[in-house]
Amino acid sequence: MGKIFCVMGKSASGKDTIYKRLLADPSLDLCRIIPGTTRPIRQGETPGVEYFFYTENQLTQLEAEGHILELRAYETVHGVWKYFTTDEQIDLGVHDYLMIGTLEAYGKIRDCFGPEILVPIYVEVEDGLRLTRALERERSQSEPKYAEMCRRFLADQADFSPEKLAAAGITLIFQNTELSATVRQITEYIRTQLEIF
Repeated sequence: MGKIFCVMGKSASGKDTIYKRLLADPSLDLCRIIPGTTRPIRQGETPGVEYFFYTENQLTQLEAEGHILELRAYETVHGVWKYFTTDEQIDLGVHDYLMIGTLEAYGKIRDCFGPEILVPIYVEVEDGLRLTRALERERSQSEPKYAEMCRRFLADQADFSPEKLAAAGITLIFQNTELSATVRQITEYIRTQLEIF
């Protein structure tokens, strides 16, 4: 039976870059689970790479067909944006997987597959550095959404609180102070979980 590794962390913690480097490691041979969203595509994003982009009607159809493993809705300054994971990409009899998720998504998917299948990888960065990274990323957009950036930053403080991490059973935290070293640490951890020697 395969495993699913769920990379989590607050916004601008480096989780997207870590995720991409783990996927690029042929020794791990991990398949992607790409989340879906109803939010607008950002500059530089490619459908089917960072997210699958859906309309509300398409999401409703997936729900009706029973393909939604978890669904989250966020009231943003631009309206309600939904993020979700489907079961359509997963075959644990054949592959091991890597996904990016929130703590809420992790909990719901763990409830579907069990803690022996879903393995958390929580990445953390000092808040001042994280805020600087988020601001630089937003400035690079053709239409920066600074209010939404601030909302996400503050929401992450609550969403990934120490109490919520403890309640989810997440005790191993990877401090992303130097990216290459962090990727090496996580790679070795995954290799141990997959019993790759």
